[in-house]
Amino acid sequence: MSEFDRVDLTNCDREPIHLLGAIQPGGFLIAVSTDWIIARVSKNIRDLLGHDPDQLIGQPLVDFVPASLLHELRNRVSYLSGPDMVERQFGCQIGTSGQPYDVAVHFSGGQIVIEAEAGTAHAGDATNSVRAMMARLDQAKDITAFYREGARQVRALLGYDRVMVYKFAASGAGEVVAEAVKSGIGSFLGLHYPASDIPVQARALYKRNLVRIVRDVNADPIPIIPTLDPAGRSIDLSLSILRSVSPIHIEYLKNMGVGATLSISILVDSELWGLFACHNYSPRSPTFERRSVCELFAQMFSMRLESRERRQIVEYERRARDISDQLLGAVASDETLLNDPDWLGDILTSAIPADGVGVWINGNYAFSGVTPPTEDFRRIVRALNGTAAGRVFTTDNIGSLIPDAGKFADRAAGLLAIPISRSPRDYVILFRSELKQSVRWAGDPHKPIEYGPNGPRLTPRESFEEWKEAVDGHSEPFTLSELRVAETLRATLIEVVLRLADEAAAERRQSTARQEMLIAELNHRVRNILGVIRGLIRQSQPDSPEVKEFVRLVDGRIHALARAHNQITDDHWGPAPLDALIDAEAAAFAADRRSAIIANGSPVLLNPQAYSTMALVIHELVTNSTKYGSLSASGEVHIDWSRNHHGDLEFTWHETGGPTVKPPKRKGFGTTIVTRSVPYDLGGSASIDYAPDGVRAEFCIPARHVSEPKSYGAAVVRPQRVGASSQEIVNPHLLDRRTVLLVEDSLIIALDAEDILDRFGADVSTASTPEAAHDILDKAKMDFAILDINLGDQTSFGIADRLVELGVPFFFASGYGEQASLPMQHRSTPVVQKPYTTHNIANAIDSLFE
Repeated sequence: MSEFDRVDLTNCDREPIHLLGAIQPGGFLIAVSTDWIIARVSKNIRDLLGHDPDQLIGQPLVDFVPASLLHELRNRVSYLSGPDMVERQFGCQIGTSGQPYDVAVHFSGGQIVIEAEAGTAHAGDATNSVRAMMARLDQAKDITAFYREGARQVRALLGYDRVMVYKFAASGAGEVVAEAVKSGIGSFLGLHYPASDIPVQARALYKRNLVRIVRDVNADPIPIIPTLDPAGRSIDLSLSILRSVSPIHIEYLKNMGVGATLSISILVDSELWGLFACHNYSPRSPTFERRSVCELFAQMFSMRLESRERRQIVEYERRARDISDQLLGAVASDETLLNDPDWLGDILTSAIPADGVGVWINGNYAFSGVTPPTEDFRRIVRALNGTAAGRVFTTDNIGSLIPDAGKFADRAAGLLAIPISRSPRDYVILFRSELKQSVRWAGDPHKPIEYGPNGPRLTPRESFEEWKEAVDGHSEPFTLSELRVAETLRATLIEVVLRLADEAAAERRQSTARQEMLIAELNHRVRNILGVIRGLIRQSQPDSPEVKEFVRLVDGRIHALARAHNQITDDHWGPAPLDALIDAEAAAFAADRRSAIIANGSPVLLNPQAYSTMALVIHELVTNSTKYGSLSASGEVHIDWSRNHHGDLEFTWHETGGPTVKPPKRKGFGTTIVTRSVPYDLGGSASIDYAPDGVRAEFCIPARHVSEPKSYGAAVVRPQRVGASSQEIVNPHLLDRRTVLLVEDSLIIALDAEDILDRFGADVSTASTPEAAHDILDKAKMDFAILDINLGDQTSFGIADRLVELGVPFFFASGYGEQASLPMQHRSTPVVQKPYTTHNIANAIDSLFE
């Protein structure tokens, strides 16, 4: 079955006849150089030409063979147009014995090699023989019958005891897929042979020399003389029909009990698909003409086999295209089907057999059929991201992809992963359960050979008794045809996903536009109403100074409510930041003393109700201080807030350095707002102390009205003067020599963020798409990253997954409040609310590196 075509010049004392310098008995060899001068001969040529071999070297060939044969040989040589061609001539007369010879001619190393072996006077009708053989072969209805009929035809022509169709696997191992055998000698059908039985160099030779024969394993090979040419080179007999084989292969055959062998190569798509392997248990030497007929039959068999396999592939891929069309048509009418793993599993497994399907899209997953546990599924997805994510990936042993896969091998032992997104994060994965199979080997495959008496050479194994190996943790492998179908389905699924993404993006844009239009319209109308009220008040005021003061107070309060409304509607009627409220009031009513208002507290948000209430409260405190308190002179106002253990917000207003405070003689409307609005409207508490050295007011806002920006977590803001510049707030060397990846799809927003990071001393690399971000990460190491969540019709979650694997800290940025839609693995990641500011970026960085 095997040939160890291994040249070993280091042990010539043990094996004086090495592989490339000997031929088998039963024929002779002449190598001629230019002008048909004999350069080498086989030692047995005396029997044919009646001269000692040494006397022939350097003599013209015309002196020893008939002129007619020499003429025919010249013609045959002219047909040798390719490097591996061999020409044949049957029934030639060479000597005086009358024995006809079959002759083969080929080139080798600049010489013409002529080989001859005893033949018959009358060659058979090769055309009719092959035609009849092919007619029987074409009647085979399925591939198994096709293999079996091929073996039967070869045995009928050559008469060997056993003829097998031996198929190579991708690993190089082989399997007997069909045989025609003499009764009573047992069957090799279904046996597997390890790849080492037919090494790589032997398989390469089978592609060049299609027919290899060993007539008698006990025969002594005939040496060729001289062994080396004047340049010190051996003769290359790769294409020789009489070539002797390696002594190791002879030993292998003897261990099997085989007396003679013949192999015929089966090539499909120019690759070695397998062999017709013929065994005889006594010496056997079919004629060269018969072997040539079988070689022609094997070539026709290969063509038919290639045609059958291609028809199977075409039919299989046609079914896959039908399924792709079905998938596209179904999703076009009902896009929710893509989120139904049972439906998707039925579609895919009708094209590629599988036991279960797992879907992973944007961090969300769903299962159908038999699949691994959820956590192991996550591990598989992470491992797939490290493979060639743009191509279909398959394995029949998940244990080769992730550790500890054996614990769920009974549910999923093999997989085929179809990536369905541009970045490596979304997959449809088909799983196959463990195939508890028993493979029948011709001997133990784990120890097929061992080091033996020939020094560094290998000695063939001696046992060929059937040996069974249980294969655990493996599934039935996915075939090349199934891989091609998976690529077709991948293209379809990506088309579906992109189409849905485009539709979803368009719907989001329309929805966002409608929402923003509605909010803008509402904000416009409220502003108009507030403007009308303010106008009515101002137009209706008389000349009385008291009334004018009253109108000014009411106008200020309405203006405070208007500013609060604007802040709330900036985020679509959502919570708004307390520090923005303080800054707005200071800018409106204490513009000359803004730096005297010192705010200190963690960033917090107030819901719309609390925000409107505190707008009035702070307005009253600011206006009162600018008239009578610290802001009317050179004093300061200290505003502090923090959350207690109940989550309530404790807010303190403390004035210092102003005029001596006197308690009011009467309780006006402003005092009522300060003392009663928080308890009444919000269910909190309020108190005010008119101490001589400065007013002190304390408020407690219940936790249900308070939230924290998603970007800050537990970060604490340093005390700052309201309206102070960013250079006064943040250390300008915060990020000296640090590299930052900024992912932002809006150029204007990206430029603002770059300016802020540049002032911090960072080295910024900006990307507008996930692909560009991955390219940056391929080329450089980042210290941290800022990821805008929404990037057009894509998101930055795939980049986030990669940053986690690289150990690079990062935070998200958004203008919408995206926390609820973050994937599970990123729920704890900070989110900075856009627009970017020096303040929120600095605090987010502090939270990353604190």
